[in-house]
Amino acid sequence: MARTGRPREFDRDKAIDAATALFWAQGYEPTSLAQLKSCMGNISPASFYAAFGSKEALFREVVQRYLETYGQVMAPLWDESLSPRDAIERTLRGSARMQATRTHPAGCLVVCGASNCSPENKSVQALLKGERQRTRTGIRACVERAIANGELKASSATDVLPDILVTFFHGMTCETRDGIISDTLDAAVTSLLTLWDINAVEPGAEKRSKRR
Repeated sequence: MARTGRPREFDRDKAIDAATALFWAQGYEPTSLAQLKSCMGNISPASFYAAFGSKEALFREVVQRYLETYGQVMAPLWDESLSPRDAIERTLRGSARMQATRTHPAGCLVVCGASNCSPENKSVQALLKGERQRTRTGIRACVERAIANGELKASSATDVLPDILVTFFHGMTCETRDGIISDTLDAAVTSLLTLWDINAVEPGAEKRSKRR
């Protein structure tokens, strides 16, 4: 009588990493359960549902894993030990390098993972919308901190500066998916930051103003 071999062990971390790459490359809706189970080691439907509950629950876990790993390029936005300009620059340059790296899918999962969902998957779209809003809030907080610290002028130009920075950040996903390399994006970041510099308060300007 033939002996039954031991069941293959299920490596949950590797499975989530594989699902992350697939969702990142294809997006939430185009990724089927069959593709997920295949890339995660040909796990059975029973193992899939026992481990993750549903496709949406898996995606939420994937997003959390992404934020804790690749998404850490955004961490400088909330590091108040950095100057606001340095925080913005580190975030943009770090994200450009990460998004253009060819060892994983190009772009940002938070930007492209669920950009056009059908009504039944609006909760997934809302999840990533919330994370994008968090990025907007972080960038705006840096600009407002710079104005409060006297590093940037308060003006109509600095009012819209957060929107310009966010638009650039989100646009990098399209650029990297079209094959734009990190060196090109890095040069674009340098040019973009001139908008910050031309609105910067000159050293000593406040003191000279008070003397008058």
